[in-house]
Amino acid sequence: MKLNKYIDHTLLKADATREQIKILCEEAIKYDFATVCLNSCNISFAKEILKNSTVGITTVVGFPLGANLTEVKVEEIRQAEIHGATEFDFVMNIGFFKSGLYDEILKEFIILRASTKKIIKVIIETCLLTDEEIIKACQLAVDAKLDFVKTSTGFSTAGATVENVKLMKSVVKDKAKIKAAGGIKNIDDAKKMIDAGADRLGTSGGVTIINGEKIADNQY
Repeated sequence: MKLNKYIDHTLLKADATREQIKILCEEAIKYDFATVCLNSCNISFAKEILKNSTVGITTVVGFPLGANLTEVKVEEIRQAEIHGATEFDFVMNIGFFKSGLYDEILKEFIILRASTKKIIKVIIETCLLTDEEIIKACQLAVDAKLDFVKTSTGFSTAGATVENVKLMKSVVKDKAKIKAAGGIKNIDDAKKMIDAGADRLGTSGGVTIINGEKIADNQY
């Protein structure tokens, strides 16, 4: 198992400095992670650092609440792609979903899927959903032909759990992939998520995981 290629090396904090982004990218190159995951204002900066590497650039869309207009999310994707993003993690409109507006959710999923040919992941924020709602959200993602269903933003009440990853995998099967994010603190956590069905891990502690250490509790 090439654990490094499961990792989206992540820094999404509001106070992230350019020096911290530089370090993130340099670490991603050193350990050959799948991507860095950062806010869109840092895409061009990261692209220059990563230009001679195989590390991709993931950015977040409608983050962290998902309550933006669909048109705003589309424009976020368009601008981010212009600047060099290679993957997109957008947040589902959780308020609409909890209101039972499933047609609206599916409509947005389809529009966002059509807005890019690159990898697109939907963050469903599992900690705010019941098991039945997790199943429904995953079904909608499959219907819209999204590439990934992602557990969490890391900015809500909890992150990924093994149980939720297993549940998501039971729904999407081979029709979509799973990204587990939030609360992955060490190599054992990472391996458990992968064994449960995760194809990608979102974490700020990729280096410490690879080195077999534990991530501080205040990290994503």
